[in-house]
Order: sequence, then structure tokens, then C-alpha cells
Amino acid sequence: MKIEHLNATFQPAKIGNPHGLQITYLKDNSTRNIFVYHEDGKEIVDWFNAIRAARFHYLQVAFPGASDVDLVPKLSRNYLKEGYMEKTGPKQTEGFKKRWFTMDDRRLMYFKDPLDAFARGEVFIGSKENSYKVLEGLPPSTQGNHWQHGITIVTPDRKFLFACETEDDQLEWITTFQKVISRPMLPQEYAVEAHFKHKP
Repeated sequence: MKIEHLNATFQPAKIGNPHGLQITYLKDNSTRNIFVYHEDGKEIVDWFNAIRAARFHYLQVAFPGASDVDLVPKLSRNYLKEGYMEKTGPKQTEGFKKRWFTMDDRRLMYFKDPLDAFARGEVFIGSKENSYKVLEGLPPSTQGNHWQHGITIVTPDRKFLFACETEDDQLEWITTFQKVISRPMLPQEYAVEAHFKHKP
């Protein structure tokens, strides 16, 4: 478990415990989830703070010229959005399947169950300058979705089709995707994007 890619976020509702913590890291370039909880809230907060302290030390070494003020936001991050959507496969002829989605910075991950250890798949969401965009709705020929509030994500390589249960969910997801796409990519994000393009 490399501290470089380690993250921790409180997830009481998702885990079903008021002292629940989700820890994530990269394993073989895929996100690995570990869900932990403790009966004593102080214990889980101490673990959360220990992870942040280790990340802070790592970041001070990795970025020696950066100020503490610049490093603090990088210690841990909350997910931009989570929730259920339906998705179809790359041929867009398969039926839509309900999946749990997590938007973690530029990684859109989907899971069969919210507490799965590994995502069933991940989609890199780049910037508009690199030909990424989000569209409301689905192509007219789309079939097999139970939910009617569609979203199309366009990447340089393909289109990803999703459907939301409600119009409010659709609007929230579109707003989240637009925020990510409107943000210029950082140099290290180009390396992540390249990995996604060459993933087997």
C-alpha cells in the first residue's frame, strides 16, 4: 500500500456504522477499497489523522518547495459524488445494468455493490481541452435502460452511456462531470489518462 495513492474518507452511511472509514489505494493501477469501523469514534478519528499525518510527511518530501498551506488540501479528499446509475457496455447494445458509481477526482468508478473491494470498471474523465464532454440524454437509438434520465460522457476514445433514476440525480451527476471537465488537466493527470488508454 503506497502512501502516494492512499486516501481515507469517513463513510458512516455507506458502511452502516457511525464510525465508518473508507480507505482506498491503487493496486495494479486499480482502486482498492477497504472499509473499517470501530465502536469507539475516537479510535477511528485517530486512524484517519494518522493516515493524514503520514500523507503530510510524504508530500513534504515529494514536494520540498511547497508550503504547508498548499499541501493540506492534498492530505485526503472526499468523493465528488456517489450513487446509483445504470450503464451499458462499449457496444451500447447490451442491456443497462444498475451499478454504484463513485467520482473520485478524475476517476469514475463503478461497482456492483457499494462495499465491493474493487471497481468493476473505471473511466478517466479528462478536460474539455482534451475533447471530453458531458451531454444530457442518450443517443436516439439507445435501448434497454429502465431509468429515463440519460447522460452521455464523450471521451476521445468512446462514448459512455448512463441513466439516472430521477431528474435531480441526472442534474447532480451532470454538474459534477461538468466541474471536472472544465478544470484543466495537471501534468500528472496526463500520465493517469495514458494508463487508462493502454489498459488491457
